[in-house]
Amino acid sequence: MAWSSTSVLVEATSYPIIVSWTSQPTNHTLVSKLQQPTIPSSSERPQSHRRPSDLGREAHADQSVTILHAKVAQKSYGNEKRFFCPPPCVYITGHGWKCNKSHTHAVCVSRQQMFACAKSLFISDQDKRKHFCLLLRLFLNNRQEVGSFQSRMIKVISKPSQKRQSMKNADLCISSCSRVALFNRLRSQTVSTRYLSVDRGAFIASARHWTAFTITMGKLDDQCAEQGGFVLSEGFICYGCVVQLVCTESGAALPPMVIRKVNKQHAILDVDEPVSQLHKCAFQFRDNPHAYLCLTNDAIIEYQAPFSVRDPSKVVLNDGSCWTIIGVEVVEFTFNQGLACITTPVSPFPVVTGLEVNGGGHVAMLEIHGENFTPHLKVWFGKGEAETMYKSPKSLLCVVPDVSVFSDGWRCLRRVITVPLSLVRLDGLIYRTSYSFTYTPELQPPPSARMTAGGGKREGGMAHSSLRLSNNPKNTSHLI
Repeated sequence: MAWSSTSVLVEATSYPIIVSWTSQPTNHTLVSKLQQPTIPSSSERPQSHRRPSDLGREAHADQSVTILHAKVAQKSYGNEKRFFCPPPCVYITGHGWKCNKSHTHAVCVSRQQMFACAKSLFISDQDKRKHFCLLLRLFLNNRQEVGSFQSRMIKVISKPSQKRQSMKNADLCISSCSRVALFNRLRSQTVSTRYLSVDRGAFIASARHWTAFTITMGKLDDQCAEQGGFVLSEGFICYGCVVQLVCTESGAALPPMVIRKVNKQHAILDVDEPVSQLHKCAFQFRDNPHAYLCLTNDAIIEYQAPFSVRDPSKVVLNDGSCWTIIGVEVVEFTFNQGLACITTPVSPFPVVTGLEVNGGGHVAMLEIHGENFTPHLKVWFGKGEAETMYKSPKSLLCVVPDVSVFSDGWRCLRRVITVPLSLVRLDGLIYRTSYSFTYTPELQPPPSARMTAGGGKREGGMAHSSLRLSNNPKNTSHLI
């Protein structure tokens, strides 16, 4: 096989869940076990049938699988093994993974996350693919399969590009508002790798866990800088730009910093080219130009860097202040089995990628675009099922419910109502999505006034507007 990864089992017999990683398509796997408390198999769970009202009430019983992985992977040549860095990892979260068997409702008994990573994955020079995906297979401790979960596309590269990037290679550039990871490696030794991470709100250097950060580019505004502000800017990140790193999970943020290119352990101050994947860089604190982001052991500190004696356009760095930057993806799958005894895998997991509203008022239709759709899925608006039509594995069509379904009385038509969108399988399994639907009222008089003026016509209350999708975790479609 072109894919090179030896099978590995992390011995931890008391741990409950097994995950195996494979490259698509291949049968080479890396197996590891998740850490943390025991999860009962579905045969041990209380049996119950879901009612429509359970869709919202059992939200506390959601189960989430989150995959973090890099956007690019370096190819290995000959006998070398360039392990994926940072390694792909999975977090298992949600109250629904562990339930109290003595009660009819799911009860959280542990708030800890379960975690596993694949540190021994690499791709050899025999593999000619330019892109691939990872497939995560998840099992309970009784070997019952939970399901298979696919990563985003990963690009194979030979080595980090040292050339100035152009729009032709835009996929290798780091863009503002994208997600990145940072790691530090002393003398190119794999065992010395430390990742910038966040633990209980504090920034640390970790040898095992890494954190995805949203990197945003700010405008060089002296007045804003004096006030300690940060004005967001779009586009590709370039050296010399002011950036801010924000933890995607906790929201913890570092102060605004200027990103600098690193060459032979020197920060170069007069370079303005785009930042590329796996580039070495340094982060100069905007409000303290002599200080650079640095690690020492497991701590994150400020390093006071001196100017180069030979070249004033360069700053001399130590080992701990030289970072490697790489774009990363965070893919989250959230589902809810409630108290039903569902023994079939949750996969194929439907993924929603976009919404399109057609029509308006009482005849509005919503087309849902995505992947892995089946005829056995129904669209739910909040706690209400919508009439759903299956078009293809990439498209579902549904009738938008009337706003009166979500609230009684005409007053509900005079305020904004937002409901989450979910997909529900015929056996009651709920697939959560990151999308919601918003009803926005028309500026119309109360029903009595319209009845008098309009001869008793049916209330409109809502009309169609253009679709608006946001980059926030909750994407929203609007009907006004």
